[in-house]
Amino acid sequence: MTTRKFRQTPGSVVRGDQAAASVEPAPPTAQTPILSTPDRALLLKDSSRLLQAPARRQWLRGAVTLGGLSLLTGCEIGGGNQAEQFLKAVSRLNDRAQGLLFDPNHLAPTYTEAEVTRPFPFNAFYDVEEVTEVEESDWQLSVSGLIQDRSPWTLAGLRALPQEEQITRHICVEGWSAIGRWGGVRFSQFLQRIGADTTARFVGFRCFDDYYTSIDMATALHPQTLLTLTYDGQVLPKEYGHPVKLRMPTKLGYKNPKYIAELFVSNVNPGGYWEDQGYNWFGGS
Repeated sequence: MTTRKFRQTPGSVVRGDQAAASVEPAPPTAQTPILSTPDRALLLKDSSRLLQAPARRQWLRGAVTLGGLSLLTGCEIGGGNQAEQFLKAVSRLNDRAQGLLFDPNHLAPTYTEAEVTRPFPFNAFYDVEEVTEVEESDWQLSVSGLIQDRSPWTLAGLRALPQEEQITRHICVEGWSAIGRWGGVRFSQFLQRIGADTTARFVGFRCFDDYYTSIDMATALHPQTLLTLTYDGQVLPKEYGHPVKLRMPTKLGYKNPKYIAELFVSNVNPGGYWEDQGYNWFGGS
């Protein structure tokens, strides 16, 4: 198997732009011009084109339909850009709704060892032949942002912390799912240990394979969010994110970063690799 070898270098991954503030379309009023039939057709055509793109199709799942778009009135149609901006606004509204509905005390279902999917599928934005290989002797976990103790962590240090296991379902935005057995450090306890400001809004992650993402603090503190070091009782394989990944059964797969090099706590939304391309930021499963 051909692998890409990465050594940790500061600033190797660029953080996503700050997410735009939520925008809600204003309801039509008696003074608001109503879209003509050709204008409605143009909006639907532009929206259909956007929905055909894989990223758009996935993050809009459960958020909007063309039937709903046909009810939009009171807009001056300016071509594809207007449909793009409207769909982004819907996505931001969906993020807000998911955040409000998220119950930090509700546990995702767990399973028996006999129900584990073997082999567990590999999934990334590159082929398995290009899987990232990180040497344990070179690896350190950098922590930054709103954190009191910014000392880096080694694998030996993480393995010395209390460990726990979970057997939970990984749900991919592409429509498949698999059950895996994951072990590691409860993330809320790790955040407490490093003195993270848990009143902050976001935790961001940068990874060796140039992936980056971020999560809300409520999910970071969820009891099933796990800083994962093992899979199926063995050292975490490189295909699944060695040396460290974050496992969250309450989030879709793209929100679970692998090959983590750095985490940081912030009040500025850092975005994410797929989120900056149109996927929902909250990404709840």
